[in-house]
Amino acid sequence: VQLQASGGGSVQPGGSLRLSCAAYGFSLSNYGMSWFREAPGKGREWVSFIDQPGGITHYADSVRGRFTISRDNANNVLYLEINNLEPEDTAVYSCARYRYSYFTAQAASADQYHLWGQGTLVTVSS
Repeated sequence: VQLQASGGGSVQPGGSLRLSCAAYGFSLSNYGMSWFREAPGKGREWVSFIDQPGGITHYADSVRGRFTISRDNANNVLYLEINNLEPEDTAVYSCARYRYSYFTAQAASADQYHLWGQGTLVTVSS
């Protein structure tokens, strides 16, 4: 049972990337999923959540309007489309499986997640 994130890279401000998170050994369709990020010298920050059917999404204020979370349950893949990147978005981005299929008040807390992908680095600089 594991998650494997990919798609990071180095981009200029204003650029875009699409991150992927492939699930192995379990069905992604049974779980709510989140993306977190950890910038150099900072703690882990919750970025976005999508519920099990994929119809309800939530975003941190810092990324709302620029990031889009989505999922392909048939292919067991979670995505994060990130647009209009800013230097402050530089971080290691990780996907994580939530204990519930729906959003709760604790869904932004990293300690509520027990399965994590290894992370993919996004660097934004000119």
